[in-house]
Amino acid sequence: MSKQPETLTTPAPRATLAGLLAITLWSTSVGLMRSISEQFGPTGGAALIYTLSALLLCLTSGIPRPGRLPRRYLIWGGILFTGYEICLALAIGMAHSRSQSLELGMINYLWPGLTILLALFINQQRSSLWLWPGLGLAVSGVFQVLRGDNPWSPGALWHNMQDNPVAYGLAFAAAITWALYCNITRRWSQGTNGVSLFFCATALVLWAKFWFTDQPPLHFALSPALQLLFMGASTALAYSAWNHGIQRGNMAVLAAASYFTPVLSALLATLWLGLSPGWSFWQGVVMVVGGSLLCSYATRGH
Repeated sequence: MSKQPETLTTPAPRATLAGLLAITLWSTSVGLMRSISEQFGPTGGAALIYTLSALLLCLTSGIPRPGRLPRRYLIWGGILFTGYEICLALAIGMAHSRSQSLELGMINYLWPGLTILLALFINQQRSSLWLWPGLGLAVSGVFQVLRGDNPWSPGALWHNMQDNPVAYGLAFAAAITWALYCNITRRWSQGTNGVSLFFCATALVLWAKFWFTDQPPLHFALSPALQLLFMGASTALAYSAWNHGIQRGNMAVLAAASYFTPVLSALLATLWLGLSPGWSFWQGVVMVVGGSLLCSYATRGH
């Protein structure tokens, strides 16, 4: 593993707790993001969420100053962070149904295993051969989720994805992009935090898309507005806490906890959206979690 500054080698318990808080808040995001997009549209809803989050971060953390961030982290971290947020928000918002939004949210949870895979190349992380069956199990779990209660076949799986190829493509892109972001943050951030700046950039890009493309107008009501307020605040807190956690916390604990996020996220989303997924969906969720845990096990002692 690449060498880190000495101030970052000893995990801080508070930073680890901050990372765990982020994981808990993230578990509410899929259901809320879907219901907000139903009211404001995929782009408009996402733009409102990240605008509110950016404002809250600027109020609590101060106006972001790009000059204080390492150049590589500023450029690549900003691109990856912005790309991830836009891909995930639009994927869930563009789902043809609430059930499909649940599937798209689950694809996003390939990122823990992908983070470890990419760490082999970016941070020279060592691992055992258990990494490969772990990745295989996680990917198989996503396929299990996508096939639903239909008999499995490559043709049927492809047909399901062809129902909304852009949304599914964005969901897979989100998983890869976040895995990259976690690795380059650990390697290049040097203890700095660019989350507030990256949120501002994400909001600006989404508003540009809203104004320069054909989007439905925004209509406000009390319930969606309250959901928006909670989502904006929890998103700002979660990402700030996660960035602090992965920089100074116990990565082993955070990685292990993050692997169980799909279960909590799926449970909360089904309750919030009023869904009743079949047994094959929950089988897929367990496979994703199991595969991620195998990936984690593959790096122990290396």
